[in-house]
Amino acid sequence: MIEALKQKLGEEVEKLQYELNVTLPNEIRKAVELGDLRENSEYKAALERQQFVQARLGQLRQRLSKLSSIDPTQIPRDKAGLGSKVVVEDQKTGQRETYYLVFGDALEFQEGHVTMASPIGRALLGQGVGDVAFLKLPSIVRQLKVVELRTLHDVDEGDL
Repeated sequence: MIEALKQKLGEEVEKLQYELNVTLPNEIRKAVELGDLRENSEYKAALERQQFVQARLGQLRQRLSKLSSIDPTQIPRDKAGLGSKVVVEDQKTGQRETYYLVFGDALEFQEGHVTMASPIGRALLGQGVGDVAFLKLPSIVRQLKVVELRTLHDVDEGDL
């Protein structure tokens, strides 16, 4: 999972690097050729896009650095953590819900994905099968019993 995420982020870095070094300079040069830069919307748009791409590249590089520092052998095999699929049962209603614990700065969340920094993520982090997680909400405290757990070590790539 971590290697697949690194590859995906690396591909985005390559695309943005190409845009920053090739595409945007061409757009800026064409806009400059049009004349007066004070009222040139193409020039302003290209500069704004350039700033956005630079900021996004900074975020991606920081995230790749964090990913490189993760040691999968330090992630427990019997407790919920990064990359875990956790099925819980609400102790009051008996309803089952499935959550996938992901990084906090993920851009593309799929259904069921929660960050480890979110309230539900913090409640589930470190829980094992049979444990009850207490999710404190403004009006109630939900009790969620972990009924199934698949950690990073045994989750299929297609699940995430």
